Amino acid sequence: MNASSAAQPAGTTAGKADSLRWLLPNLMEEVPGIRSVAVVSSDGLLLLSSDTDAGTEQAGSERGPRGASADLATIISGLASLTSGAAGLMDGGEVRQTMVAMDYGTVFVMAISDGSLLGVHAAADCDMSTIGYHMALFVGRAGHVLTPELRNELRLSMEQEQ
Repeated sequence: MNASSAAQPAGTTAGKADSLRWLLPNLMEEVPGIRSVAVVSSDGLLLLSSDTDAGTEQAGSERGPRGASADLATIISGLASLTSGAAGLMDGGEVRQTMVAMDYGTVFVMAISDGSLLGVHAAADCDMSTIGYHMALFVGRAGHVLTPELRNELRLSMEQEQ
């Protein structure tokens, strides 16, 4: 976060971005078992990530996939595309949530109203219903503020961090 955005009121684009940035670590602190969280735009670009030290984690660590937020963003986008295609083939309507349970972890993907996606990588023994509930709360809070202007600001800030 830069000094100018820290001084912005909550109603401004910068203030809304700061509010969303605050929600990710809050989600991780409140819900046991969450390893990493990412918000991805409808076109697959990473907007927000709990992995503030992307690239510094070691493979096999307890953080997100390979410790890189870009990996989680790719997974989220790919799962959303796959499940959306499957729902279309089955006349199932819009996909609201996807969950992939693995031996050593679980990935959840939930749609946000603007077409963006919230993705969570969690431990295999996580409480799935608690994670789903908190993801729905996040989506409810974030969905109405993710305007095109805010998405653009978040993209630019992620590019500057890399």
